[in-house]
This record gives sequence, structure tokens and C-alpha cells, in this order.
Amino acid sequence: MRASRPLRALRVLRRVPFTLTFVGAMLAVGVATGTLWRPASEQSWYPQVATGIPSLAEGRWWTVLTSPFFVDHPAVLITLLPLVIGGLGWAEWRFGSLRTLALALGGHIVGVLGAAGILLLVSQTGWHWAVRLAGTLDVGPSCAAFTALVFAIAALPAPWRLRARIAIGLWVGISVLYLGELYDLEHAVAMTAALIASGWLPAFRHPAGRPTQREWRLIALAGLIAVGVIQLLDLVVPFDGPLGQNHPTASLVDVAVDVVVIALIANGIRSGYRVAWIAALGVGAFNLATAALGFALLPALVDAGAVASPRQVFALLLPPAVLWAALIAFLVVGRGAFRVRLRRSRRALAAEPVTRDELVQRLERSGGGTLSWMATWEPNQRIASGSGAVAYQAHAGVAVMLSDPIVPEGEQGAALDRFADAAQQAGLIPCVFSASEASAAARPDGWRSVIVAEDTIVDLPGLAFTGKAWGPVRTAINRAGREGISFRMVRLAEEPWNVLAQVRAISEQWAGDKGLPEMRFTLGTVEEALDPEVYVGLAVDGGGNLHGVTSWLPVYGPAAPAGDGDRAEPRIVGWTLDLMRRRDGGFGPVMEFLIASSALHFSQAGYAFVSLSGAPLVRPDGADAGPVDQVLARLGALLEPLYGFSSLHRFKQKFNPRSASLYLLYRDEGDLPRIGIALTRAYLPDASMRDLVTSAAGTAKRSGH
Repeated sequence: MRASRPLRALRVLRRVPFTLTFVGAMLAVGVATGTLWRPASEQSWYPQVATGIPSLAEGRWWTVLTSPFFVDHPAVLITLLPLVIGGLGWAEWRFGSLRTLALALGGHIVGVLGAAGILLLVSQTGWHWAVRLAGTLDVGPSCAAFTALVFAIAALPAPWRLRARIAIGLWVGISVLYLGELYDLEHAVAMTAALIASGWLPAFRHPAGRPTQREWRLIALAGLIAVGVIQLLDLVVPFDGPLGQNHPTASLVDVAVDVVVIALIANGIRSGYRVAWIAALGVGAFNLATAALGFALLPALVDAGAVASPRQVFALLLPPAVLWAALIAFLVVGRGAFRVRLRRSRRALAAEPVTRDELVQRLERSGGGTLSWMATWEPNQRIASGSGAVAYQAHAGVAVMLSDPIVPEGEQGAALDRFADAAQQAGLIPCVFSASEASAAARPDGWRSVIVAEDTIVDLPGLAFTGKAWGPVRTAINRAGREGISFRMVRLAEEPWNVLAQVRAISEQWAGDKGLPEMRFTLGTVEEALDPEVYVGLAVDGGGNLHGVTSWLPVYGPAAPAGDGDRAEPRIVGWTLDLMRRRDGGFGPVMEFLIASSALHFSQAGYAFVSLSGAPLVRPDGADAGPVDQVLARLGALLEPLYGFSSLHRFKQKFNPRSASLYLLYRDEGDLPRIGIALTRAYLPDASMRDLVTSAAGTAKRSGH
């Protein structure tokens, strides 16, 4: 591992030779000219390398090519280098050195010459700001870096592409309107050209449609943040930009009230709360009324000598008023995205609720996956989806669908789309946990998937425990015969009270050793094993003592065709292992014996397979591990001493199963922290924060971290 890190770093450096060369050239120029420790703008030769209208007017055309290698002040280099390395390096990593060179050079030339052209035209009007900038010089590679960054952002998947464009657009827009220096104007020209070009070129073009609810909320949030930032600038930053000169004269109370209100409602706008939408409209209307009153009183204030310069009041009132007006218009047009009720009890998904019995009927008709029977468990909420249904739990602002939607084959995509829309309308983050390969392939556009479990399936036709691979299983069966351990397949609800008492005692002893309550969600308890539709395998000795318990959930296939007028017959095609409990000090290989005996029982009954169920947070060894996978692997390692997911998965390999990956489906990586909290609450609904912290500390101590 130690040797691989330098090699990985070397491979990264080899992919960005242009970025390294350019940064090296900048630093070399800085050392040679001494501008690494003293301002270049104070040197006599500065006009010979800096670009701007004066240089171009005097024929120094070469300054367009020399200016990127200088910075006007050493302090600027500290903030500029991350932009250069990040923008150029990212673009070079994605597009290669020659394309990045073309993007950087083109962006720099367009930014410099475009800004010069704008100033030549506008300065003829006598506009103070344009006249001032027309006599200004500038150096630096920021236009090149911004252009490369915009093109790299265009290659991002949704919604990160929109988020990044909003962030960079707000930054550049606020800087050019408020600070208004020559380089701010150049940045704005270069970035606008890059955004247009990246949206026009086929390699970067993305199909445009109606904004989603999430996009409406995201843009509204960005607008609120922009208003807050601008009002803070009015309060603390003097500027001389296109909007006029400003010396901080804004009322501290007014700005503080607006900023506090924005901070309070920002998360509500992001989540689509109706009350936050109303509050934003109210604050915006108040600010527009204040601006209108200020403009109406401006002549009287000037006559009375209360205001020295009308332009100062103009610069103070107009930009926030324009932004608030635009934001109000946007909120009104997108009002459909802000209908979420504030009270959690009213944030139910807008879909027809389905009872447990109705869900079972739809499962019998449409069939389902190996985990679909878990949708019948409490506290799952069940809603209709076309002719089928889905089950989900809501925790921490997340709606977690359990396994695949219970719908006819081929309708998974439509069901997932309906679930996602309903969850977002309710202000919840949608995701699907333990989805099959078919559902992962049908996930909504733009969604991601990551493997979170590995299902293990044993095919039953022709099952025989012969050959070397089945040696441990045969040993367990033979030993059980010698020690008088017998197997029974029963419905636990029909067993006498003494058997049920032993089952509960074994389960309570097992759970008590964990230090945490029993896990739920995709892991059942004795209560779920009492379902009359569930089979339970028991290992019993000659004295009636129970040594181990397994429970098996039915797996339905699509209902068998029937004759005219006849109801299609439900069809169970397999069984899924759920509960696994063994008595302390009892028969050693009791789980091998129980699972093997159950598989033989189901094989003789004519079923197609048994699923040994998926071990959470276990991935196939050969699967590529991205950043999300690595985080899940660390979480699995943390929980391993408590629940033994990996060791359980290894145990199941004794039965020579085939594997089927189970997936987490989610919108994007920004949702993962909330999804992680929601899954923790779904699996451990009865665990307190103290339980989690204590167990995590004990696990870390045992693992040596």
C-alpha cells in the first residue's frame, strides 16, 4: 500500500503535463522578475506585459500572450493558484492536454478582447465606471482557468452540473456588478462565452426539459443566497462598480433582519416547504416596497442635503430590488415545487394507501423478488403504484423504498419514477435500498447505483450434497444424526407454547450479546417468523430441547395463467432465509444442518430456489470500488464485530450459492449523508444515541483504532 500511493500520484501528474508546465512557468517568471515578493504593477516594465485598452491602443498586441504568466500582487497568487490548478488540471484530466490548451488560450483571448471591446463602446457614453476601466491594465491567467473550469463542469452529471454552474455564475456575476474591476469584467465575458459554447457544442450538449421540482428549489435557494451576500457587501464592502460608488451606508438592522430571515428559510426553500415559500415572498415584497419608497423620497432627500450623491442611494437600493423582483417572479412561476407541509404528519406521499392484505394480493398477482415479502412487515408504509405497490419507510427526511417495486415485469421504471415524484412532492429524499439488477437498470434518469449487499441463491432442482464442495454440509448432517438432532419444518404460529418460549429465549439471548437492539428493516425477528405464511425450520434433540431456528419467507412469481373466468393462481417459486438463531452451548454446526435440511425439504417440494438472503454492506470481491463503495466498506468494517455481516457471507459460501448483487439507488452523492442516517434509523429504530456511541466506541477499541 505504501508503494502504491507514490505510483498513483505519479500517474496523476503524468495526465496533467500542460497544467504542471504552465504553473511551473508562472513560478519561474515570478522568481526571475521578483514578482513573487513584490507587486508587478509597481514595476516600470509592467505596461509592457499587461493587457488592456492602453496597451492595445499603443500597439502592444503581444501583451495578450504575456499577461497570463504574471500576477499584479504576490498575495493574488495564493488565491489564483488553486483556481489555475483546479480549472486547468480538471479540464486536462477530462479532455487531454491539447484540448485544454485550446480552451485556456481561447478563453483568455475572448475574455481580454471581449472586455476591451465592451469598454470601448460603453466608455463613449461617459459612464464613470467604463471610463475608469478603459484606462486600466491587467495581468493573470484567471480567464483561462475559468474557461477550462466551465467546460469541465459541463461534463459533470446532473444535478452537479447545474449546481456548479449556479455557484460559478453567482460568484462571477456578483463580482462584476459590485466590485467591477477589469478582471471581473474579463471573467464575466469569458465565462459567458464558455457557458454558451459548452451548451452549443455537441460533445457537451445535454437535452433540456422542464425544470424538475428539485431544480426549482435549488435555483430559488441560490437566489436567496445571492441576495444575502449582496446585502452583506452593501454593508461592509466599499466598491466602485457598474452600479456606482458605494461606501458602506446600509442599515445594520435592515441587513441583519434580511440575512437572519434568509438563513431561517433557506433550508425550507431547499426542501420545498410552503411556509418558507410564503415567507420568502413576504420578505421580497417588503424589500421591494422599501426600495420603491427610497426612490420616491430620493429627490426630497437630495434637496434637503440628507444624501450627498443620488448615485450612492441608487447603487444601494437597485441591485437588491432587482434580485428580489426576479426571485419573487421565479417563486411565483415555480410555485408548484413549494407545496410541502411543515408538519411531518401531513407529509405523506401523494398516493393511494394500500393495506397489508391488498399488498399481499398484488404480490401474489405480480410476483416479486427475494426480499419482497418484507414489504408486509411493520412499520413499512405501503402505497399503490399502478396495478402494483411499493413499500417504504420515512426517516430523517428520506423515503427509503424497500427492495423492488411490486409490479408486473417491465413496469419497474414507471414505478420508480412515480415513487421519486411523490417523495419529492412530500419534501422527502427518495432512494431504493436492496434493489435487484432489473430495478437498478430501470432507475430514473440521472440516478446513481451502488452495491450494498450480495444475495446468495441456491438452485434446488437436482440438489444433492455430493462432492468435495459439500463436505462441511455433509459433516453437519451426519453429526446431527449421531447426536440425535432432528429437523422439523413448521409454521411457528401453530407450535405449542413451550416451543415458542424456547424460540423467544434463544432470540433474546442472541440479541442481548450484541449490545444493541435487534436490527430491523431487512432483518426480521420472532414476530415476523410468527406469520402464518412463513415456514420455520427447527433443530430439536431427543429431549425436546431446541438448538436452532431458521425462518423462511415466501418468494412469489407471477401468478400462473388460468382458464377463462378463472382467477390466476398464486405461485410460490422459492423461499428466502431470514431469522437465524442458535442456542448457546448447543449443537455446534446447527446452522449448516438447518439450512441444508431446509433446502432439501423445499427441493423435494418442487420449489426452484432458496435465497440465503443478502448480507448488508457486503460487495463482490471483483467489483470496482469507487469513493461511495469505500465509505460503505469502512462502515461495514465498523459494524462487523457487532453483527458479523462479512463472516455471515463467508458462512453462506458453504452452500455453493450463486450471487446476485443488491443495490442502493439514489439521486446523487449529495443525498448520501441523509440516506446513511435514514438507514441507521430503519435498521436500529429502537437504538438510542447513547447505544450507538457506546457500541461504536467499543467496536473501535476492539479493532485497535
